[in-house]
Amino acid sequence: MSETIIIAVISLVGTLGGTFGGIMTANRLTVFRIEQLERKVEKHNNLVERMYNVEGRMREAEHDIVDMKKGGK
Repeated sequence: MSETIIIAVISLVGTLGGTFGGIMTANRLTVFRIEQLERKVEKHNNLVERMYNVEGRMREAEHDIVDMKKGGK
């Protein structure tokens, strides 16, 4: 085999290895970022659900206050 072919094959293997490694690293980073976003969304959803419950209880409390004022007069 000529020296040029050997160098070309080594270059091809290096290029493929580097490309594959870069793709795998980028994929891991993307998965990590998506997981972080999912956690933030879950926290946000929990907050929204809790606020919905608080608003419902506030409506009930306001209704009770109005009833107490009407009944007290």
